[in-house]
Amino acid sequence: MTNAMDSAMSIGASDVLLVVDVQNDFCPGGNLAVPHGDGVIAPINRLGSLFSSIVLTQDWHPKDHQSFASQHPGRRPYESITLSYGAQILWPDHCVQGTAGAAFHRDLVIGNAALVLRKGMHRDIDSYSAFFENDRRTSTGLAGYLRERGIKRAFVAGLALDFCVRYSAEDAHGAGFSVVVVENACRGIDVDGSMAAARASFAERGIPCRVYG
Repeated sequence: MTNAMDSAMSIGASDVLLVVDVQNDFCPGGNLAVPHGDGVIAPINRLGSLFSSIVLTQDWHPKDHQSFASQHPGRRPYESITLSYGAQILWPDHCVQGTAGAAFHRDLVIGNAALVLRKGMHRDIDSYSAFFENDRRTSTGLAGYLRERGIKRAFVAGLALDFCVRYSAEDAHGAGFSVVVVENACRGIDVDGSMAAARASFAERGIPCRVYG
């Protein structure tokens, strides 16, 4: 990990900026607010002008999504249960399709994004990663999309570092892309040590976290 601005790294045509879930519900005042989540917006906006390839992801849940604590009587947000695909943290209702909470934050200005990838649309499967649903089998098709466009390296930014950013970065790495997590353009929520787990995972895989833009 480095805390200094990495000014030596150049951005080219084979790089993509993957902007994860910069939505109202994950920002201050939202139903699942990441502490200081809106702090990612200014660095992401600056980075956006450097990339010719940009992908935005958008959590897009049906109102009765199985990951919502409200769908499990007697359960509370942030408890963990076991579903058909494994452990699942229960969340407050958030990013419900068509609601203001699911919209991108109004200050996010990424007009040159080529793709908006919506995830978490299947009622019975949560989706953290931009590449796979949480069953780890259902692909979003993003890896193929990036390969078709000659992308070799992904810069990952957004919310939250310890969940959707983490799993998107891990899966990009697993799919054969070089990966950089833009640390100053991420914020974490930290549930039961999830921030430490994310950083350990990045270190294990050799995924650098850099201050950039």
